[in-house]
Amino acid sequence: MTLLPPKSWLYFLLFQLLLIALVGAVLFIHKEHVVVIKKPPTSLAQWYKPENERQVWLHNMFKLRREMQAVRLYSDNADSRLLNKWVTRLSEHYLKIGEMVPEWSGKLDRKAIFLLKKSSENNRYQDVSQALNDLRESCNSCHADYRAVTAAIYRAPDFSSLEIGPSRSYDTHMEELAKQVNRIKIASEDGRKDIALSSLEELNKGINTLGGTCSDCHHKEKRIYPDDDITKTVASLEQSLQSGTLKQQGQALGTLAVLACARCHGTHRIAYDIRQLLSDEQRWLELARH
Repeated sequence: MTLLPPKSWLYFLLFQLLLIALVGAVLFIHKEHVVVIKKPPTSLAQWYKPENERQVWLHNMFKLRREMQAVRLYSDNADSRLLNKWVTRLSEHYLKIGEMVPEWSGKLDRKAIFLLKKSSENNRYQDVSQALNDLRESCNSCHADYRAVTAAIYRAPDFSSLEIGPSRSYDTHMEELAKQVNRIKIASEDGRKDIALSSLEELNKGINTLGGTCSDCHHKEKRIYPDDDITKTVASLEQSLQSGTLKQQGQALGTLAVLACARCHGTHRIAYDIRQLLSDEQRWLELARH
């Protein structure tokens, strides 16, 4: 292998430092517009639905939270027997994190677990409390980096595979519903009653068609969309378009937009958009453009 001459090596090193400084300067200049996040390892997906039938990762986290609470309780009460029982469970499920996601094995505070077990076995309750504090700090550190991002990627709804019909995508249908709402508003303001009413008819059909997709996700509970409130509001809007004032039409349309659109968007669309943003692979050209 040919080694670089000393001067060439120095130039190479200076170039690397200059490149790092340039990237740092760009980030600093745009610091008010840049958010840095850490994405979890892809191996985590196997412990979440739909890759797994159960939310295995979540259940392990729930166990840890319950076990840490029990350890604190029995340490404070100096109950050696029950303390050792819960410390054993806590150690098992904490170390399981490294087995489930090997990339996170190095993040585990094994020293805290070791001290926790030894302190528990020897009834050193104050040391148990300190080891538990160290363990909680380890958990909080990882949560600060990954909890919100992980929830957005693996627990937010995914509508990308839903279809309204053989030749109609979910996104296309949603865009058409939004257009119908605006058509009603435009026609109402311009005094074009026939257009407003025909647009409302199409909107109502689209809402009912959309409701048929709810069961694709809500398997166990019955979700009625449109519900009685939406149906009544459609009838009220139709009546106001027939003979009501412009103000009444606007109020009825606004209520319908909240009931039929905004409520679901507040739960599903925000979470879905964030999921897509975090799940999509970033391209260098896009990053450079931004």
